[in-house]
Amino acid sequence: MKYRFGTESDLDLLAEWNYHLTQDEGHRNSMSVEQLRERMKAWLNGDYKAVLFHTGTTPVAYALYREDDKDIYVRQLFVDRKKRRHGIGKEAIVILKKEIWPIDKRLTVDVLTSNVPAVTYWRSVGFTDYSLTLEIIPTEIDE
Repeated sequence: MKYRFGTESDLDLLAEWNYHLTQDEGHRNSMSVEQLRERMKAWLNGDYKAVLFHTGTTPVAYALYREDDKDIYVRQLFVDRKKRRHGIGKEAIVILKKEIWPIDKRLTVDVLTSNVPAVTYWRSVGFTDYSLTLEIIPTEIDE
């Protein structure tokens, strides 16, 4: 699998995949593909980097992350729905860890607890539980 860093020419694909990601993980984000495109553009023009993974000339996955002095925060990792269950996500993490990310930085990712496949995936590539965010939705508060 090959990789390259994403550019503005990739925004349409990244936005579409980001839209699929929010659906797949059960996220409450209701942004449209166009809104996600604009957000992705701002991220890429800011602190985030996108890495697109290809088999041959076909893009199959991407990772979006930001790096600071001590940490790398993985904002998104997505494998094309038609290409899943073939080890692409695990191979992407191996490439990121061996070829892109410095070995001396802590890696973090946020995962919705209700997204059991994602929790299982991230644990399978070496991430361990660190924290849990709890909430009360305003419409669910007992009066």
